[in-house]
Formats: sequence, C-alpha cells, structure tokens
Amino acid sequence: MLGAIAGDIIGSIYEFSPVKTTEFPLFSPSCAFTDDTVLTVALADAILHGKDYAAEMKDYYRCYPDRGYGGSFHRWARSRGSQPYNSWGNGAAMRISPAGFAYDTLEEVLARAEAFTAVTHNHPEGIKGGKATAAAVFLARTGTSKKEIRKYIESGFGYNLSGTLAEIRPAYRFDESCQGTVPQALIAFLESEDFEDAVRKAVSLGGDSDTLACITGGIAQAFYGGVPELIVKKVYEILDDALGAVTREFTRRFGSPRGPHR
Repeated sequence: MLGAIAGDIIGSIYEFSPVKTTEFPLFSPSCAFTDDTVLTVALADAILHGKDYAAEMKDYYRCYPDRGYGGSFHRWARSRGSQPYNSWGNGAAMRISPAGFAYDTLEEVLARAEAFTAVTHNHPEGIKGGKATAAAVFLARTGTSKKEIRKYIESGFGYNLSGTLAEIRPAYRFDESCQGTVPQALIAFLESEDFEDAVRKAVSLGGDSDTLACITGGIAQAFYGGVPELIVKKVYEILDDALGAVTREFTRRFGSPRGPHR
C-alpha cells in the first residue's frame, strides 16, 4: 500500500494541472496526500485490527474532511446510514491495494476486495475495478509475470490492455470512472521499468493523476519488491503521525512481496 500512497502524493499536484510527459519534479512543496491515501489507510487499519470498513471510512473522513472526496462520498460519509450508493467511480480501485497485500490466496483477495468495494461502490463497474486492481497487486507480489497479469486481467475482467501509453496519452482527459481509469493505470504499470518509472508514466497520462498513480503505484510496489528509499522517506515526511503509524504497521506485517521481482 505504501506504493499507492506514494503515487497519490506524487500525482496530487497534477490532477488539475495535468502534464503529458514523464519529465516532471517527483515531489514539490505543494505535494500532499489526498482522499486516495486517507481511504487506503482506513482500509489498512480495518484489515489490521478487524474493524468495520464502513465505520473506519467515516471515522477517517471526520479526521480528514477536506482531502478531495467526491460529492457522493461526502454525502455518504456524513449520513447516518451506511448503504452503498451504486458508484462506478475510480475510488473503488484507488483505495483497495491493502487487500491485494493482506491475503494469501487469489480467491480470498477477490472475495475481500468485492466486500470492501461494495460498501460504497456496488455498481458492477465499481466492483470490477476494485477486484481487478486487488488481483493485480496479489499476482504481482506472488511472482506472476507482466504477460500473465495482462492475460488474467483481460480474460477475467474484460479490460482491454492492448493499447499503449503513446496511443492513449494525446486524447486522454480527466475520467473519474473505473472503466476509464483502471485499464490506463494497469497499462502504465505494464510498460514500466521500475517503481518510479511506473508512477511517472501514470502521471504522464494527465487526467485524474493522483488516482492513476495511486493504482499504478500499489501494483508496482508489489511487482518490483518495494518502494525506493528516497521516496519512502519523502512519503513519511508528508503523512501525519496517525496515517504514518498505520502505514508503517501494515508495511511491517504485509509489505514484503514474495515474488522474484525484487
């Protein structure tokens, strides 16, 4: 999940000022964590301590109410009830990486990812985006090749991953849907050479850059065996103590991939 948080922070300043190149400062004084990080950490906290995820999201929202949540999530988080609101938004995928790290079989990852996603994003496209992202993280950390990850995601979820970033980038614009974010984030990972390159490629698409890089970063962390130390150091400087503590605890327990991509 640390890779997802790093992607969110790195992409945060380009969400409304997009870049179409991989040549940009990795961190700037304006970089910050967004709702992507807050809800990812909320899920990690729920997994670590056996808490109800809906309640955790609402608690975290109250602690961090101004981090760029969508309007539907704002209304849900402020409501007394916890019924899902049939969302197909990319929030389903940006917060799910802890599920890909925490469980020991693909079957359990898929089941847990669906349950965690459906708390809010119970639209079929939301469920698909959450499950596909969690599956990609699990496959990446357990030694699966990029070729096999591509094949599994295409056959299992129907996403078309045949395009290239060079083909996608010129016309790509802000898209808050899972179906308009998850395939592009996966392609950024598939074309990458290392963790930093994966995040840079995701941001370079433009659009919802923090969420693209968050999704890509979680998968890249799993595949490449971690996050470069200089990036880790900067991430923990930006996170506050509470978010940093949960992230460190989750990383100690689940953060080391087992595959051959170290």
